[in-house]
Amino acid sequence: MTLILLSGLSALGMNIFLPSLPNMTAYFQTDYRLMQLSVALFLAVNAAMQIVIGPMADKAGRRPVILWGLVLFMAATLGCIVAPTAEVFLFFRMCQAVVAVGIVLSRAAVRDMYEQDQAASMLGWVTMGMAVVPMIGPMIGGQLDQIFGWQANFWLLFALGGLALALTYVDFGETALKSGKTLVQQFREYPELLTSPRFWGYSLASGFSSGAFFAYLGGAPFVSTEVFGMEPGRMGLFFGAPAVGYFTGNFLSGAFSIRVGVNRMILLGNLMNALGIVLSLTAMIAGMGNEYTFFGFMTLVGVGNGMSIPNATAGALSVRPHLAGSASGLNGAIMLGGGAALSALAGALLTPETGAMPLLWLMLATAVLGVLAILVVILRERRLGL
Repeated sequence: MTLILLSGLSALGMNIFLPSLPNMTAYFQTDYRLMQLSVALFLAVNAAMQIVIGPMADKAGRRPVILWGLVLFMAATLGCIVAPTAEVFLFFRMCQAVVAVGIVLSRAAVRDMYEQDQAASMLGWVTMGMAVVPMIGPMIGGQLDQIFGWQANFWLLFALGGLALALTYVDFGETALKSGKTLVQQFREYPELLTSPRFWGYSLASGFSSGAFFAYLGGAPFVSTEVFGMEPGRMGLFFGAPAVGYFTGNFLSGAFSIRVGVNRMILLGNLMNALGIVLSLTAMIAGMGNEYTFFGFMTLVGVGNGMSIPNATAGALSVRPHLAGSASGLNGAIMLGGGAALSALAGALLTPETGAMPLLWLMLATAVLGVLAILVVILRERRLGL
């Protein structure tokens, strides 16, 4: 439950306020595209932080890094609440990205305790519970916005940050032996990961698979409000569709990863991801596109992500088990760095005239690249007889 809360807080901080973006734009009297950067900037800083978090946790241990990260997250959340301008808000929004300690080190803690296939299964169960959080997050966020205003979303994050801090302090025991190496020595071990084709294959498979979802995060608020004319509360109800699928995909990972194997689960997940986007794109081209088809088929994208990401993460962390913390951080940085770029690109491509089509084509391109990445890993392992 502690790992689920830590991972879930990271996910909730990313998406709970998305239904509030139009009202936040009006509050700060700024342009919608500027406020939309609150997603891309958060992801970009989150990605950069993950590169540092891994080596820090390998040196100092998982527990102290998580505790300090949660304290800083709560301080940044207060900054978002009292921000007088959009620029100040975006600064504190970037500071909120320190909550990355939760998802990076909860994954590393699982890998500390289990071997690759068992770790994939355990990650599936942990992230299945985590999926409930982003699934209900936009729903809660939309309702809080309508009743109390957009700041209520950040007060909820502050309270949950305090709960996570207390629970981690009481419950989270150290799972890793401290490496005893300096941070400089830790960073010097990154080439050991970066020169591994298997690490890149797994990281790109998860990065491109999740890339479709991050593009969705950047573009779906615009599509729902400007194309489909949805109110924040209604948008919040629809927005959680991928998370419903993610929950299902995580269940499948938890139940079948040991039996089916990591590589086949990743391939099946990436194919499911692409299928959902193709069906949504087909509906749009056929003139049947609406909020029900657009968000409904995103459920399949969630299923695919739920199957591929835990397995690809377990694969990346198992390439060099003695560098699990660094691998978790670097894997997350690759995934979120790409996600930040795709989120910003999706926001830039969309206009009321284009509708949802640029977003769907962008999502499809990333999904296809995810399939190709894991196919390269599979074919290479067959060639080497692994």
